[in-house]
Amino acid sequence: QVQLVESGGGLVQAGGSLRLSCAASGRTVSRHAMGWFRQAPGKEREFVAVTSWSGGTTYYADSVKGRFTISRDNAKITVYLQMNSLKPEDTAVYYCAAGSRQLVFQGPAAADEYDYWGQGTQVTVSS
Repeated sequence: QVQLVESGGGLVQAGGSLRLSCAASGRTVSRHAMGWFRQAPGKEREFVAVTSWSGGTTYYADSVKGRFTISRDNAKITVYLQMNSLKPEDTAVYYCAAGSRQLVFQGPAAADEYDYWGQGTQVTVSS
């Protein structure tokens, strides 16, 4: 079992920045890739970024490349999503996820490929 707790969401103006955190726990957490997804009202959950605890895997959705950075602190067992140059279309509930299937280590994978999810944190970008 892996437990995930997100924090750091909030309201920000367009062009601003936020950093999301995902604290992970569980005996098998190191075997999982850690991803961020988001879901806007009326839309499907979409992939944002993924990383592995070894650092060998890092991928981003095209819509966030150059603006968002995923990172991790292995000592704190925490994954971060630094979001810069935020746009109103980035408004969504952001979820942290953990997956152990090979697909999640190889690039952007569907939400169904992930095994564990956090509760989500709201990010609202005003224009």
